[in-house]
Amino acid sequence: MASEAENLKSFEVQSFYCRAMDAPITTRIVDALPAAIGRDTATGRRVLDWPGEPVADALVLRLVGGLHALHRAGADPRLSEIFTGQVTDPERISTILRDTLAEHDAALLPWLDGPPQTNEVGRSAGLMTGLLHVAAHFGARMELLEIGSSAGLNLMIDRYRFDLGGVEVGPLDPALALKPIWRGAPPPAVSVAIERVRGVDIAPVDLRDDAHARRLQAYVWIEAVERQERLSRAIALRRASMVDLVQGDAADWVEARLAEPQPAGVTRVLMHSVVWQYLPPEGRSRIRDAMAAAGTRASAERPLAWVMMEPNRDLHRHEVRVQCWPGTPMELVALTHAHGAWVEGLSPPYETRDYVMRRGAYEAD
Repeated sequence: MASEAENLKSFEVQSFYCRAMDAPITTRIVDALPAAIGRDTATGRRVLDWPGEPVADALVLRLVGGLHALHRAGADPRLSEIFTGQVTDPERISTILRDTLAEHDAALLPWLDGPPQTNEVGRSAGLMTGLLHVAAHFGARMELLEIGSSAGLNLMIDRYRFDLGGVEVGPLDPALALKPIWRGAPPPAVSVAIERVRGVDIAPVDLRDDAHARRLQAYVWIEAVERQERLSRAIALRRASMVDLVQGDAADWVEARLAEPQPAGVTRVLMHSVVWQYLPPEGRSRIRDAMAAAGTRASAERPLAWVMMEPNRDLHRHEVRVQCWPGTPMELVALTHAHGAWVEGLSPPYETRDYVMRRGAYEAD
């Protein structure tokens, strides 16, 4: 259990990443919140007495999401002056936030119940970069298994078109086109043919419910206008489309899916983005064991792969790693912006260290 001082320290950690991601308004809010939080509100007491690891639990971003939702709803005009950049004085911001926490305590408290679920569509660019490496190993045909699917927006990866360093992949008439700034070596120029996509989440977001859609939008920072527009288009597509998304435990689901018969000539791929830190240690261990066991059964006819986009807090970056059975150990093939604004392709020989989630691995959402 973290101390009150450690819980407040997490605001400094988050502030660093807000600055690094060029989010001045969100940075000002995060910086001002410690002075606004007190034991006179249920929300304040819960933050100060947070029982978990506040950075890994994204405690600060839970609260920022709730405040952003109040602004988007027009529920607090003084708060909106902060979110629109009209008020920039730190002491003034703290005063307004203190009043907001008191006035909207009941509305803000539930935002602390679960981690942010941004379901950032831009992360599909990092995932597709990894899938191109898989296709270079085993061929175009693959089935995808995603854990931590949230609202299922990245389960529609087969409906998006990507331009990744000049390598184009996806339908010619896409519902959404993604062209991140590309740095470094281009990915393999191969085809990808996704035959099936399935996903699981411990608490799926049902975007048919306007309240759930608004919640998803509230987690996207106020400065991220392009992300908000992209999310709105993805939400509309999701409402008009079917995806195979179920509620369940990630480890249970992965074990069950890996035990199913696999079509010949189709690569089975486990993929995820910024979710590993939210899984309990036992769940992460079970998934590693299940993949290793399935890897021993994999063959050239029925190969297996693992594609992940996860944060490296030590080096302040997000990494795309790929492992193939039979074939390669876990390889670092690209670096990427947390929300997919840019991707940097790496050149072989690739680093082959397994992904290790360190304590407090959360960077930004």
